[in-house]
Amino acid sequence: MQRRPDPRIAAAIAEALGDAASVLNVGAGAGSYEPADRRLVAVEPSRAMLRQRPAGAAPAVRAVAGALPFRDGAFGATLAILTLHHWSDRPRGLAELARVAARRVVVLTWDPSSTGFWLVDDYFPELAAIDRTIFPRLAELEGAWGALDVRVVPVPHDCRDGFLGACWRRPAAY
Repeated sequence: MQRRPDPRIAAAIAEALGDAASVLNVGAGAGSYEPADRRLVAVEPSRAMLRQRPAGAAPAVRAVAGALPFRDGAFGATLAILTLHHWSDRPRGLAELARVAARRVVVLTWDPSSTGFWLVDDYFPELAAIDRTIFPRLAELEGAWGALDVRVVPVPHDCRDGFLGACWRRPAAY
């Protein structure tokens, strides 16, 4: 299964972005979930991922989260989707997200304190153990930004995306 946006998750992200007219998507990868209805710039450190961005995608800059090449408050919002666990200097990256966002920071991530996902619990417990060490806990995000507005984004049983938890009700897809 490949990564492609699920419209319900995209709607949750768009709602969280609110009325921000400009967005910086940090750790953008190939561009999943980039809203097309506002000015967007993508940041991605991987040349391979930048090459996978579709024709007509938002402009992209090769950079890392910990050293964003933009002025303070340059974007209405910053966005980071399933990427924080890849960052080599997460504290610096979190500070940079806040620095270049004039109004809000939107992050979609997995909460490592969650339990009950049959795939990892029953078949790949080692994966859960690794992920619990690399994904940020909410307390880490609160430490960087203060009080959070946390919203649970349900993964629908027929999720179109191909991230790890997307096929929880369709095991054959794994």
